Amino acid sequence: MERGSNKKPHKISGAQTILLGFITIILIGALLLMLPISSKDGNWTNFIDAFFTATSASCVTGLIVRDTQATWSIFGQVVILILIQIGGMGVVTLTVMLTSLTGKQIGLSTRSTMQEAVSAPNLGGIVKYTGFIVKGVILFELAGAALMAPVFIQEYGFFPGLWRALFSSISAFCNAGFDLNGAHGDYSSMMPYYDNPLIVITLFILILTGGLGFLTWRDIKDHGYHITHYSTQSKMILVCEVILILIPAVLLFIFEYGDMPMKERILSSMFQAITPRTAGFNTTDYNTFSDAGICMTIILMLIGGAPGSTAGGMKITTVAILYLAMISVFRREKAPSCYKRRIPLETVESAVAVFSLDMILFIAGSVLISMIENIPMRSTLFECASAVATVGLSLGITPTLGIASKIILCIIMYTGRVGGLTLVFAAVARRKVYAGQYPEDHIAVG
Repeated sequence: MERGSNKKPHKISGAQTILLGFITIILIGALLLMLPISSKDGNWTNFIDAFFTATSASCVTGLIVRDTQATWSIFGQVVILILIQIGGMGVVTLTVMLTSLTGKQIGLSTRSTMQEAVSAPNLGGIVKYTGFIVKGVILFELAGAALMAPVFIQEYGFFPGLWRALFSSISAFCNAGFDLNGAHGDYSSMMPYYDNPLIVITLFILILTGGLGFLTWRDIKDHGYHITHYSTQSKMILVCEVILILIPAVLLFIFEYGDMPMKERILSSMFQAITPRTAGFNTTDYNTFSDAGICMTIILMLIGGAPGSTAGGMKITTVAILYLAMISVFRREKAPSCYKRRIPLETVESAVAVFSLDMILFIAGSVLISMIENIPMRSTLFECASAVATVGLSLGITPTLGIASKIILCIIMYTGRVGGLTLVFAAVARRKVYAGQYPEDHIAVG
């Protein structure tokens, strides 16, 4: 008689759930976009272009190989918008919401995965926190659509204008960068509205709100103007946001938009300081930027938004922690601190890992695409920064790329959206962690 197996059934980890969820959504989206009903000309779309579009939408990036308005039918546009919404809110968030609506009990494993997906500080009240996120998303997206609707309705008519307003609002809040302005020229993004304060201001408020992070939302809701009561993370995010908006805006105002009238100059400077983190809309053709302007935009793209938000990038907190760690080394302190709170070593190590993984993806992808396509590194660095940070800004090379380069960008976008650490943790989740320590030795650095 054989003995029963003592092995426990394999259980999918939270990281693996997130990875598989995004892969499933991307593949379903790609298959739907391939259908003749999804294209305006009624023909089948080749798999690589449909897959690239579905990846870009699900990963809320905004890089496109075909103009959204000119290529996709209303059905195709709806598919893209659903992918953007799922990608922005997160697969797990929507799953928890739908489970709650059906009245089913949400298990501890699902709650733990949800905590990981939205970067929540603790497990307690995670379902209520999810409800808060969903209500906030719907409120901001509908408000944004209502504000922009008069402009689009006047230009396109009632229903087409209303659809463009809703599409633009969801795309902006989810930091996706997809638009339906192809009537003004392919890949025109928001350039036709660079001098329209209502459109520009509404868009950058949506972008900022989506990129602040759900935890910061809750602090603002609970404590209002009493910033001293906010969590250390929220304080760090808000301070860094102000710095990362004002300094680039001033530099752009002085060096890139000197020949513009004052109103357009202010609007353009503010918008192009905000959109790289990580919305993907643009009111200016980046090919007109100086090398210094392109370099600054690449840095802003790589930094991205806040953790637990709709934005991508290596995240504001990652960069802030690396900076604080550097300062603590200069001061010969034992550990970095922020607002009289010590930052754990594990957090610093995670920040180093995230930074390193993103930089490897960014540089390796840029070099590979440059070699494959024989394109100058200036363009591929910009494109790969946009992909790894899920931004969507482009110097116009994406539609011209071959299959190999498109696949590279898809891999970079996917990794940038789910997070390099999530990818690694999913791969090593079932391995035993070695608890022992090797003898210490000193190695010189710097």
